[in-house]
Amino acid sequence: MTQQGAALQTYNNELVKCIEELCCKREDLNRLIQQEEAEKARLQHDIRVLNEKLSRVNESLAHRLNARTEFDRTIAETEAAYMKVLEGSCHGLRISMVYSNP
Repeated sequence: MTQQGAALQTYNNELVKCIEELCCKREDLNRLIQQEEAEKARLQHDIRVLNEKLSRVNESLAHRLNARTEFDRTIAETEAAYMKVLEGSCHGLRISMVYSNP
């Protein structure tokens, strides 16, 4: 029986050792999981901050694009009015030249 008892004790010791090794591997894995969860939280925070910045930039860009469109419209209208004034001045100058040189 002592031989069986010794074999049983050996198996018991090996089983305890295997359980301890599994516990160590689980702890290592748990540390890795915690690190990745922390990285995930940081990345989600960074994404949230970047999305907020992107939203502000898009809003600012929309306002600036509208302002540029208004500038373009005002410039085009002003140039058209200037051309009419210039044409009128040229026409008036021609008429005055005709009447001043009989």
